[in-house]
Amino acid sequence: MNKIVPISLLFFLLGTVSLFAQVKEETVLVAKDSIALEEIDPLTPAKAAFYSAILPGLGQAYNKKYWKIPLVYGAIGTSLYFYIDNNNKYRDYRNAYKRRLEGFNDDKYQYLDESRLVAGQKFYQRNRDLSALFVVGFYALNIIDANVDAALIQFNVNERLSMRPEIYPNDVTFKPNVGLTFNYRF
Repeated sequence: MNKIVPISLLFFLLGTVSLFAQVKEETVLVAKDSIALEEIDPLTPAKAAFYSAILPGLGQAYNKKYWKIPLVYGAIGTSLYFYIDNNNKYRDYRNAYKRRLEGFNDDKYQYLDESRLVAGQKFYQRNRDLSALFVVGFYALNIIDANVDAALIQFNVNERLSMRPEIYPNDVTFKPNVGLTFNYRF
């Protein structure tokens, strides 16, 4: 008798659960177009290159690659520093050589003879010219990087197009073989 009351109470509670259930509504499912592609703006790479040509690093900011801006300014700034430093040393050696030809020997390079002053001029002139090439090269590289990065942002990289390594057993010897699979799913 004591077991009948809890069991009947349990059946009663389970029977009333459907009273509190929600009413079913009809829903219409609409399939999304999974093939729709994003619009590609062909002028984006040109804009990024133009911005980088106006102000180095601005094209990287346009592409939202902010971490590249210190690299751009570091490369151009370091090359510019060495250009200025080598130019100043070249002028010092040139002025000392000119004063030596005029007969004065009161400059800071008194311990050097004329051939060493000429060699110093050539050395610092060559380094100055190389530093100028590096400044121009890093400036051009900044523009090219902004252009290429803007073009690659629009490149389609998703799971439908993939390349994966695969290990599979040989049919005869059952030894593992290594292969490379190219997949494109429609």
